[in-house]
Amino acid sequence: MNVNVVYYESPIGLIMIEARDETIVEVSFAEDVKVSEKETPVLSQAKKQLDEYFEGKRKDFDLPIELQGTDFEKKVYIALIQIKYGNLASYKDIACNIGHDKACRAVGGTNHKNKLAIIVPCHRIIGSNGKMTGYAGGLWRKTWLIDHEQKNSVN
Repeated sequence: MNVNVVYYESPIGLIMIEARDETIVEVSFAEDVKVSEKETPVLSQAKKQLDEYFEGKRKDFDLPIELQGTDFEKKVYIALIQIKYGNLASYKDIACNIGHDKACRAVGGTNHKNKLAIIVPCHRIIGSNGKMTGYAGGLWRKTWLIDHEQKNSVN
């Protein structure tokens, strides 16, 4: 199994992209470059798609990804991917969507574990009261991403 990493300089900071063989397994915010980079075709594709996303041209990602976690967590990640660009949902919306109406906290915990920032758009989740909730990359990034998508969405 080949593990390779590249870094991507985005408008909201440095992003580390990791692939195992030709599958993206992690997209996360980084403070600095910690490992040496080795670009592969899938990592080049990921950087290109992030460019398009940040330019407001890409609404969905088309990359081979690995969703890691329990069956419940994978259901949450799939439900997150289904939230349309520029739209928001609540933890309760996701819990109901996957058939676990009372699992709002578990959905929140799963959101926090998301290893595929932006691609699995956990930034599109807000509280049932409409308030901004936590984001592993920081609330300022979440706010930026939501504003960016709403500004560039065509409804």
